[in-house]
Amino acid sequence: MADAFSSSSETVIQRVVDVKTKTNTPVDSLEESYQIKETCDFIRERQCKKVALQFPDELLVDSVAVAAEIDRNSEAIAYILGDTSYGSCCVDEVTAEHVGADCIVHYGGTCLSPSTRLPLMYVFERRAVDLEKCSSSFRELYPDTQSLVIILYDVNYVHAMNDLYTLLSQEYPNLVVSELVVEGEQCHIHGWIKRHDDDTSMSERDNSQVICQFGRRFSLKSGSNIKDYKMFYVGQEGSTFTNFMMTWNRCSFSSFDPLTMTGRTESVSINRALMKRYYAIERAKDANVVGILVGTLGVADYLTVIQQLKETIHRAGKKSYMFAMGKLNVPKLANFPEIDIFVLIACPENALLDSSEFYKPVVTPFEMEVACNKKREWSEEYVTDFRHLLPGGRSHVPSAEQQEDDEETDVSLITGSLRSHNMLLSEPAAPSCGSSVVLRNQTLTVANANSAASFLAERSWQGLEQKLGETPVVKAVKGRRGIAIAYEEEGTSAS
Repeated sequence: MADAFSSSSETVIQRVVDVKTKTNTPVDSLEESYQIKETCDFIRERQCKKVALQFPDELLVDSVAVAAEIDRNSEAIAYILGDTSYGSCCVDEVTAEHVGADCIVHYGGTCLSPSTRLPLMYVFERRAVDLEKCSSSFRELYPDTQSLVIILYDVNYVHAMNDLYTLLSQEYPNLVVSELVVEGEQCHIHGWIKRHDDDTSMSERDNSQVICQFGRRFSLKSGSNIKDYKMFYVGQEGSTFTNFMMTWNRCSFSSFDPLTMTGRTESVSINRALMKRYYAIERAKDANVVGILVGTLGVADYLTVIQQLKETIHRAGKKSYMFAMGKLNVPKLANFPEIDIFVLIACPENALLDSSEFYKPVVTPFEMEVACNKKREWSEEYVTDFRHLLPGGRSHVPSAEQQEDDEETDVSLITGSLRSHNMLLSEPAAPSCGSSVVLRNQTLTVANANSAASFLAERSWQGLEQKLGETPVVKAVKGRRGIAIAYEEEGTSAS
């Protein structure tokens, strides 16, 4: 754990980084791989003069060649966005606006989270998949041809899903293939991605239930429920697959990895993963100081959910502070030991951050609401898309009206100590140090009203202070020479 917060210079120099390199795509294959012609048509239709090309790290080797082709075949100037501020799956509209871009072309994998600022076009990476082996694995995993199965996939394999459905649909009449959909009018629609239409009219048309989530849409048979279906995923393990498994945790999952060309039934215990998340919720209930991490600046409604979280945290009697620090890592968050727990505002694929290496836990907005809103209970429903928590969302639960006479005291499952809801709201201002015994509702209660300010007051070193009038005036003297790890005069007697 100590190495996670700081490391020696020798370790940094000797560290071996495993980097997967991708060879450059031949020039004559750029059109097929990156849809150059359709991209230029998209730019010309909107009369864009500047276009931002957002590439993930693994596709940067082709970025210069793609930009040159777009410059040659359109009247726009292409700018390459190489290092995004947050996850590469999200559209980086902020960086695009820095160069005054009129539109964005996003390449590679994406979470399909809605964006609202600039016209957008998605270009997926056409990854190879052996359909014969994929269909063979499917038949081995689902010997019952009457099984209710939904095919999910990484967006980079969408080009092969229609062919896979053709191979299997004759044998499996209840097979459903999800389709990609986007919200909003800014996104360009093409053959593999559709507009998010009114799901109500679709369900009325064939008397079925339509599920639309995470940019995927599929219909369930009349009278059936999502729990009745099994999920078959085409793609590698990663945040996309984990997000599906956590959300539809009552469904059994199987997967096919096109790289290894093997299929398997997922044996990872979802219940065990959910219990780890519930442990983080208990930590959030114990927390007094909450750090709100802004993990996206492009997903729609992120400002609204931040405001809602602030209000929910305040009603629960906790302090909150907001942080915007780009891509997260262990040393960054370790700089704020006064924060008891962090809540990450990000797209569904980046929200489920494994915080086992972090100094303090990192939870999702849903988990923070379970901890702070007494009306929201922990159940089989797990929400990773924060937009569903907002008013009008499918998982919105109004905040409990806090009243002075309605105060509960429960026991922490982690520390075993008593904790009281809404404590900071009903208490007078606490002294700068620690705990105090106060009179409330004719009952003596120990109230621990910690905040970042009280944490700072208890530290032995509180940073640089002016201390005007307390520091004697002295003449300037010659300081040390060299660098911090080896000053020139070190090892010699002081003059």
